[in-house]
Amino acid sequence: MAKGFYISKNMGLAGLLMGTVAVVIIIALAAVYDKEKTKNQNKPVDGVAMLTTASPTTSSTLSTPKDPWEHYRLPDSLSPVSYNITLWPRLVVNASTGLYIFTGQSAVVFQCKKDTDLIVIHCNKLNLTLLNGHHARLTGLDGATAPTVKTSWLQVKTEYLVIQLNGKLTAGKSYRLSTDFQGELADDLKGFYRSEYTEDGGKKVVATSQMQATFARKAFPCFDEPAMKAVFHITLIHQRGTVALSNGRDVGYTIDGTEVTMTRFEPTKRMSTYLLAFIVSDFDHITGSIENNNVRIWARRKAIAEGHGNYALNVTGPMLKFFERYYNASYPLSKSDQIALPDFNAGAMENWGLITYRETALLYDPAISSVGNKERVLTVVAHELAHMWFGNLVTLRWWNDLWLNEGFASYVEYLGADYAEPTWNIKEQTILNDVHKVFAVDALASSHPLSRKEEEVNQPDEISEMFNTISYSKVLYVLENLLQQGFLCSRTSPTSYLNEFAFNNTVYSDLWDHLQKAVLTTPGMSLPHTVHDIMNRWILQMGFPVVTIDTAMGHITQKHFLLDPDSVVDRPSPYNYTWLVPIKWMKGGVEREQHWLLQETGISNATGSEWVLANLNVSGYYRVNYDMDNWERLLNQLTTDHTVIPLINRAQIVDDAFNLARDSVPWESVLILYITRYLSQERDYIPWESALRNLNYYILMFDRGQAYGVLQGYLKMQITPLFEYFRTITVDWTRVPTGHNDQYNQINAISFACRMGVERCRVLTSDWFREWMLNPDHNPIHPNLKKTVYCNAIAAGGVEEWDFAWQMFKNATVATEAAKLRSSLACTKVPWLLNRYLDYSLDPAKIRKQDCTSTINYIAGNVVGMPLAWDFIRARWNYIYTEYGGGSFSFSNLINSVTRRFSTEFELKQLKQFKEDNARVGFGSGTLALEQAIERTTANIKWVAENQEHVMKWLQENSVFYIG
Repeated sequence: MAKGFYISKNMGLAGLLMGTVAVVIIIALAAVYDKEKTKNQNKPVDGVAMLTTASPTTSSTLSTPKDPWEHYRLPDSLSPVSYNITLWPRLVVNASTGLYIFTGQSAVVFQCKKDTDLIVIHCNKLNLTLLNGHHARLTGLDGATAPTVKTSWLQVKTEYLVIQLNGKLTAGKSYRLSTDFQGELADDLKGFYRSEYTEDGGKKVVATSQMQATFARKAFPCFDEPAMKAVFHITLIHQRGTVALSNGRDVGYTIDGTEVTMTRFEPTKRMSTYLLAFIVSDFDHITGSIENNNVRIWARRKAIAEGHGNYALNVTGPMLKFFERYYNASYPLSKSDQIALPDFNAGAMENWGLITYRETALLYDPAISSVGNKERVLTVVAHELAHMWFGNLVTLRWWNDLWLNEGFASYVEYLGADYAEPTWNIKEQTILNDVHKVFAVDALASSHPLSRKEEEVNQPDEISEMFNTISYSKVLYVLENLLQQGFLCSRTSPTSYLNEFAFNNTVYSDLWDHLQKAVLTTPGMSLPHTVHDIMNRWILQMGFPVVTIDTAMGHITQKHFLLDPDSVVDRPSPYNYTWLVPIKWMKGGVEREQHWLLQETGISNATGSEWVLANLNVSGYYRVNYDMDNWERLLNQLTTDHTVIPLINRAQIVDDAFNLARDSVPWESVLILYITRYLSQERDYIPWESALRNLNYYILMFDRGQAYGVLQGYLKMQITPLFEYFRTITVDWTRVPTGHNDQYNQINAISFACRMGVERCRVLTSDWFREWMLNPDHNPIHPNLKKTVYCNAIAAGGVEEWDFAWQMFKNATVATEAAKLRSSLACTKVPWLLNRYLDYSLDPAKIRKQDCTSTINYIAGNVVGMPLAWDFIRARWNYIYTEYGGGSFSFSNLINSVTRRFSTEFELKQLKQFKEDNARVGFGSGTLALEQAIERTTANIKWVAENQEHVMKWLQENSVFYIG
């Protein structure tokens, strides 16, 4: 057998043809494609010539789906066993069509589970070559006789290749379905796609992939559902001088006498289609090792040569070892490749053995990148490595349980990151990065449970919509509610879960079973109810409670927290929106015995004159309200010595208070502003960041009206001490704070001081930026401060500053530097510059497609840019959705960003009209976000009407005229 060829016992003759003899066949077939023989092709669809033979019954003629091909879920009659896939991406334009293309062959071996005369397999935007007059060839294996094909067609709406047979497949028998095809290697960031970059003065092209969630079908015909796991035998044909990568190790083969190389890879483990990856590039790499496994970081040659992959390589090995110990399971593959791509829509993707990243999420340049850039590399790498077990080895059965993959990976990423960088205290940031973020969404009546019903998640857009903050972040603290009872429980249950379901699929109740086993076998571990009883209340109903403690009576109650208490909750709850809530609390600085809350009860020793603080260290997923006397005691403690209250709880007191006020919980909203008075004494990052995020709501509601002047004056008074504190400890901004979080808070001090009009801050940032303008080859601004300095200098400047920043953006060769400049260009207050920038956002020659929506988001964050961005997306929604929206996870962020200031009846009317006008076009992953925007706008209108006058009065009474 020729070196590097793997032949399984089920491959038969077709499998053998994928060996040495197949080289000639594949090259000949590719030549036929390149000559564009079109006798079997119809008109192009979406840039790819597709065979679109009409189905006998089209779904458009039916009111409800009747035939299997009209449903978005596959029938359960067939189950894939293995695939043999050969792909040949062309990294040059096809002269005949002007397109980049790829050609391929696929042979899938499947087992028949139920007798059937129908084969339904996913296929999208592929031009299939007719084989004996049909779209595929069917053969029987191991003595099975395959029926002949009666008819075949592509069902475009549900993205299927449908094959009707003249006889039935037999249950228990195996068959092979073979296809030849061509697709466009487009720049749409989906399936098998094209990425481009410039290096050494020339354009280079990368063929790469993104299969999650429903895009593998765009690369080859496949059973494209996560439960349809199989073994994949991958071969890539590619231009000499390029390197091919896939999930497994390459076992190498070179075709002599040709201009191409054929690289064959070891067969994968049994895995889902969405975890596949194929890449052909001119990249270079650096190598490390973890025992017998190679660890490699791949990127553009210049980035590797300049050491930008070193940090990721240095932390990958230790984190892999940590996860092996944590899961008590060895890394399941023979190698670990991680690659930074110039064009990539997601932040990263956990493809098994070949993890793909945006450059900003994997590459770190100490000379240019900030502490935040470094932390992003750390946490994203930790998240993706955690998936190698939780998500890849054991996979969700269907996308309604997405949190089983993403939630647990989000939970343990902090453990891995903390292990790699223990001095950063990174776990403290979960309250900011996860809890507060998910609270904001889960407090809406339009939220959804962590586990939705399967029938609610069918179409690709509905699947994409599940990739939201609830799926990623909520479970982190829901699990803390339970696992805080014993660390051993959190260690043993994942191990047994992974061992039982390795290479298979699960539903959420499987995890509960293993948690329950861990509870029963852990000494000293006790729960008031079973894991199922506790966790199902958090998983199967949306939202979360506000726990109210009355220290006068010693009573404790719970209630479903809603940002707008007048909103209507249409979704029924099997538990009537009550939860089993673990209450960790302290009194007068002393921790007390934990209390479990379901019904209204008394809480012993809660009465008295000492302050009570619940949800200690924010170990639970709930808000806390108190009687007025206890709020006053907490406020007095913050004012006299805030350090007595734990750091994380100071952040949570601020966040709870602001949000309770928006919920109109019985005390007036202006009283929360008393809490902000203590901030002039606060120096820690976590409480300040919590305060700034909440104060931003006041800014967004008031920065277009007369209330903003007095609000800005008050906040200038509060931020100036922090600004002066960092000016002092950095010796007039010449040193970097030593603490990790202190570096973040220095950024806050400068950014917010400039925003609130502190004159010394404006002069500082403008002078730094001007110094850079005078000597573009020498940037004097520290990497940590670049983003805030760029933004404030551009905001204070005009056309000259903007044009300089744009030129520096175009010249930037490091992705993190380009990202800082791209966001800062949106800070200008000049309307015509913002309009020009909006136009640039839709020009891929100026702004990469991956960055289009975030660029519009940045512009919408600017009070001057918001109405411009709103008009822009309304006028171009059809184009934006068509070019950027299908399957994009970022569309929800686009809608949220553009509408977050909305607080008038006129804006609400516009929003509803936008929904009506574009109902036929659709909103993709932003569908739920649009409903939430309408709900938030309604709540904002009510809040402003009820509170603006009171807030202005309080601010006027509590502000002093301050010259910054």
